[in-house]
Amino acid sequence: MSATDGYGQALRQSSNHHIRGEVMPGFEHVERVFLEQFERGDVGSALSVYQNGHAVVDIAAGTANVLTGAPYIPDTLQLVFSTTKGMTALVAHALVERGLLSLDVPVAQYWPEFAQGEKGDIPVRWLLTHEAGLVALDQPISHEEFLNWDLVCARLAAQRPLWKPGARHGYHSLTYGFLVGEVVRRITGCTIGNWFQEHIAKPLGASFYIGLPEHLESRVAVLITSPEFFSFVSADSDPHALSNRAMNFVTPALGVSDFNKQSFHRAELPAINGIGTAHALARIYAAMIGVVDDVRLLGEETVERIRQQQWRGNDLVNTSFKDDAVGMGFMLPGAHCPLGGPGSFGSAGIGGSRAWALPERNLAFAYVLNRCTAQVPDSRETALSRAVLECAE
Repeated sequence: MSATDGYGQALRQSSNHHIRGEVMPGFEHVERVFLEQFERGDVGSALSVYQNGHAVVDIAAGTANVLTGAPYIPDTLQLVFSTTKGMTALVAHALVERGLLSLDVPVAQYWPEFAQGEKGDIPVRWLLTHEAGLVALDQPISHEEFLNWDLVCARLAAQRPLWKPGARHGYHSLTYGFLVGEVVRRITGCTIGNWFQEHIAKPLGASFYIGLPEHLESRVAVLITSPEFFSFVSADSDPHALSNRAMNFVTPALGVSDFNKQSFHRAELPAINGIGTAHALARIYAAMIGVVDDVRLLGEETVERIRQQQWRGNDLVNTSFKDDAVGMGFMLPGAHCPLGGPGSFGSAGIGGSRAWALPERNLAFAYVLNRCTAQVPDSRETALSRAVLECAE
C-alpha cells in the first residue's frame, strides 16, 4: 500500500504500539474498536477497509504464532475457512461474464458424470445457492481422501441428493467448493485455485490463495480454537441429522491440528481453506464493486445479480440459523451474520473471519483472525462493521 494510496494525503501511521499498519484520518474509531477485541481475548488479527477503491484502514495486531511469539502483521497469511466461498463464487461469476458459464443450464452439461443419482436436471445456480442437496456423502471418507480432488468429485457425482433439489436450502459447508470448483475445472481446464491466481489475485497484487504455495507456509498464522468451536455445528444429538452429516462425513472429524497442517494448506478446498491477508480480501471485494488501480472484476449487472435474494429463512443444515439469507453464491445480511447491513453481500468463515462489500457506500471490509470462537452472530464482526459504517458517513 502506498503512502498516499490515491487520496493525496498520507495515511496516518498508528502511534499505538499494539497496532501495525495504517489508518486514514477519520477512521480512528475503527482502530479503537479493533483494539477492544484484544481486551476481549483476540490473539492475532488484521482488519482492512477500502472506500472508493482505496485503502482507508489496513492494520494488524497481536501474535501470529503463540509458540514462537511471531507478531501478527498486515502481511500475515490467515486461513479463513468459509470466507473462501466468496472467492469461489467470484470465479463462477467471472466465467459467466466471459460467456463460458451459464447459471441456468444443468451442471451435467459441463460435468457429464454429475447426472448420476437423478441429478441430471440440477442447474449450476443451485450449486451457488446451496440448494443441490449434496451437503454430505453417504459413505464416510478419510482425511487423506478428503484432500484427493478427483476422488471427492467422483463421490459427489455418484451421490443422490439428500433432499429435493431446489425445494430448500442447506449450507454446503465442505462440499460447496468441490461442486463449483469441478464445474470451473471442466470449463477452463485448470483448477479453480490456479484460475483464481491468474485472473483475480495477480492482476490486483492480492495475497490470497486457494492452495497455498509451499514457500509461503512460514507466513501463515497458527490457529487457536476453543473446545466449543464446532459445538453449534454438531448440536443435534441425532447422528443422522444433516447438521452432523454435513461436517462428519470426513472421519475422524476435522480439528484444529488438521487446519494447521501444511498438507491442508496446500490442497485446493475452495469451500474452506483459502489463505490470505485481510488486505487482499478487502481489495478483491473492492474490485468487485468498483475500480481498484485500473482493475474491476465484475460489472454492475453481475453485482446486482449477486445481491438478488434467493432464499431467506431456516437453513436445513445450520438449524440455529433462523434468518439465513442467500444471494447468488454469497451471503446476504441476516440475524446470524449482519455483514455491512442492507445492500451488502459477502462471505463468513466459522471462527470469525469475514469479508463483505456495500456498493451503495463503495465500501469493502475484511477481518481475519487466528483465535476462532463459536459466536453466532460474531460480536467482533458486528462491532467492527458498525464502526466502519459510522466512520464512512
